[in-house]
Amino acid sequence: MKRLLTVLTGLLLMGTFQAEAADFETASEAVKNMGLGWNMGNTLEANNQSVTDVTNPAYWGQQGLDSESCWGQSVTKPELLKMMKDAGFGAIRVPVTWYNHMDVTGKVDAAWMARVHEVVDYVINQGLYCIINVHHDTGADSQDGKFKSWLKADEANYAQNKDRYENLWRQIAEEFKDYGQLLLFESYNEMLDKLNSWCFASFASSGKYDASVAASAYQAINSYAQSFVSTVRATGGNNVQRNLIVNTYGSCSGGGDWNQHLKDPLKEMKYPDDPAGKGRIIFQVHSYPSLVNTDSKGNITGNRDFGSITREIDDMIKAWNEHLVSKGAPVILGEWGTSNVDKDVTDYDARRELMFQFCEYLVQKCKASDIGTFYWMGLTDGIARFFPAFSQPDLAKTILQAYHGSSFNPVLPESKDYSISCTVDFTKQWGELYLYNGSSFKSSDNSNITLELENAPASGLFQWKVYCSKYSNGFTRDITDATSTLAFTAQMGTITRITLQCKGNSGQVRVKRVILKKKNSDDEVLLTPSVAWNCNMSDITVITGINSVKQDVPADGRIYDLLGRRLNQQPKKGIYIMNGKKVAY
Repeated sequence: MKRLLTVLTGLLLMGTFQAEAADFETASEAVKNMGLGWNMGNTLEANNQSVTDVTNPAYWGQQGLDSESCWGQSVTKPELLKMMKDAGFGAIRVPVTWYNHMDVTGKVDAAWMARVHEVVDYVINQGLYCIINVHHDTGADSQDGKFKSWLKADEANYAQNKDRYENLWRQIAEEFKDYGQLLLFESYNEMLDKLNSWCFASFASSGKYDASVAASAYQAINSYAQSFVSTVRATGGNNVQRNLIVNTYGSCSGGGDWNQHLKDPLKEMKYPDDPAGKGRIIFQVHSYPSLVNTDSKGNITGNRDFGSITREIDDMIKAWNEHLVSKGAPVILGEWGTSNVDKDVTDYDARRELMFQFCEYLVQKCKASDIGTFYWMGLTDGIARFFPAFSQPDLAKTILQAYHGSSFNPVLPESKDYSISCTVDFTKQWGELYLYNGSSFKSSDNSNITLELENAPASGLFQWKVYCSKYSNGFTRDITDATSTLAFTAQMGTITRITLQCKGNSGQVRVKRVILKKKNSDDEVLLTPSVAWNCNMSDITVITGINSVKQDVPADGRIYDLLGRRLNQQPKKGIYIMNGKKVAY
């Protein structure tokens, strides 16, 4: 008996002890139980293809495991998911792109499937709910022709790709068929019509609406959703009762009242035929409301009134209940944020107080309506995930307290307490490494920036590049020494980014430290370099942003974490309080 208990305990801890299918919770129970969610974006769904013609056999399987970091994120470590769990999150959406890891017959590369499996285990082993999907196999084709999706909300596309799509989901479902109820599958991400229409089907047509294009798109969405559900259920095992997620056309939320067709994606979405898994379907939408007003040219004219923002949220929730929940399935907001989440200057930078009000209201209202929320990607981003730490700890706290209550005190290690040294390989001429990529600042706010390299670079190979308002092509200056300091001048105006740029076709440097010095003070901020483009980082070593570091434990043993809680054992790696000062272990 003791041996049996030991085995069962071990299986539970490893996340491999699975509930029987009959014991699976319903979709409504899952949405309530998963708590607050976060998207681990720009990671397993990152992709970079050179062949965009889907009829060309070379379109398929163009990348290896390196795709995980091709958009600048670090390779995911289990410590990141532990940090999210400790902070108070209950669910992680893990977007996954597959076309760049499938051969022309549709078979998924074994190494890629194993890596996806590994990351899923990182999530499940923390007791977190995990959602995996088919992500950038759908989406808007890029204007420069560098990306074309193979899955379209179009009847002809469905007829052409039905077998490949079902084969993909058959492979995923077989891989995870024995996993318990913490794992959910999501059918597809933001599938658009053949015109790449956002907001509602056929919006990109010349007349802003085309009934035949729209009808084809909505029929195809429901066909893809049905194929997904039927294929997964047919693999048996726990997949018979697994909770499955189907998205509306484009994952459109129906937000706004500026067009009569905005609610069509909600109205036209059908509950898939699912006799085997009755009550285990979830509808998903995405929403990124704007916090600003704009003129006819798209220029910002001012912040929106908070009342109008809350009315938009209220109207969306009302529409979800009326057109989706009424069909028998709960709703999750699988991605949310504000409309300029990918801009150089975001709402977090420019109007943080209003953004926090928006976040708090949306999370509270969704929770009250039993709608799950998954914030898109921010909070911890880039190299912050490597530490791991939160790059936006104040935003994370706002969202967590909105869900758990104002008295909730989350554990939020901050990225400002860490930095890195690293080797940087530049792969093309004019490749750039971010030295500063934070909130914009006036050149008069700070004194200078110092770059410390392990060795002096070859003459004429590298230069500073400062993106600023007074120089349309950026301010540049050569770097010739191992330690180089660039003073900020009033002529630079507002500075948005600072990079290390390679002037040659290739080059390598070892970056030791990057330091930003404040104006008229001795304060220094240790910056964290990150990939901009045409370079990669390796041999990364974490360093602390604390100037004075003590490693020895005091005789009385009084060490505290950053929340003021006394430790009763030797601390692990991290930042702590000792004798009133921060120290690193």
